[in-house]
Amino acid sequence: MGRVGVNRKLKREKAPKIWPIHRKEFVFTFKPVPGPHPIERSIPLALILRDMLNLAKFAREANKIVKKGMIKVDGRVIREPRFPVGMMDVLSIPEIESVYRVFPSKKGLMLHPIGKEEENVKLCRIESKRLVKGGRIQLTLHDGRNILLPAEEDGKDYTRLDVLKIQLPDQTILDKFTLKEGSFVMVFEGKHRGEFGRLKAIEEVGSKLKSLVTIEKESGEQIQTILEYVFVLGEERPSISIPEVKS
Repeated sequence: MGRVGVNRKLKREKAPKIWPIHRKEFVFTFKPVPGPHPIERSIPLALILRDMLNLAKFAREANKIVKKGMIKVDGRVIREPRFPVGMMDVLSIPEIESVYRVFPSKKGLMLHPIGKEEENVKLCRIESKRLVKGGRIQLTLHDGRNILLPAEEDGKDYTRLDVLKIQLPDQTILDKFTLKEGSFVMVFEGKHRGEFGRLKAIEEVGSKLKSLVTIEKESGEQIQTILEYVFVLGEERPSISIPEVKS
């Protein structure tokens, strides 16, 4: 007879490399539930509390903190310890008055402390748009959320890979940033993950997502990656606070 039910265990040696855990200290770790981010680009909430913020020493303690409703993600109370937290998510801990935004880094993901003025703001990349019932345009964003545009909008101003600045938790669109030369961007995947700069050039090839882009960092150094790995943060300067990156 086959296995019955869902396997909630994940061996540490098979966990994504971006997770900040010791691979051989113990056998198992948290296995994230299906959510807004894929497993290779997210970290379970309880693991963040225990291994990144050091708010718990053991998994049991981290689980209790989450289940008591003490943690918010994007302005919403999360009670699932294995909830996947990913890039640009806003993590709030009212009990200790701490707010963090998740950014990519060389090692995977990092928590960047932000002020209260940024707690209800999030940047989301448009991954696709489609016509839905009623003739309205629906935008699908990188964190799994969908935004339905007003009936009077035809969606022509919204393009895949553009980034929306939205209000949390009601998803009101505050601003839009187009992926173009001159935009301030960050790299969230590949060997230059976690680096920031101004987009200097785009060399288009057959597949738009695989187009080669050149980015100039604040130091003047130029790096190259593919368009798919680029995330717009603002027009000429970032529209949100960003972590300092050591050159």
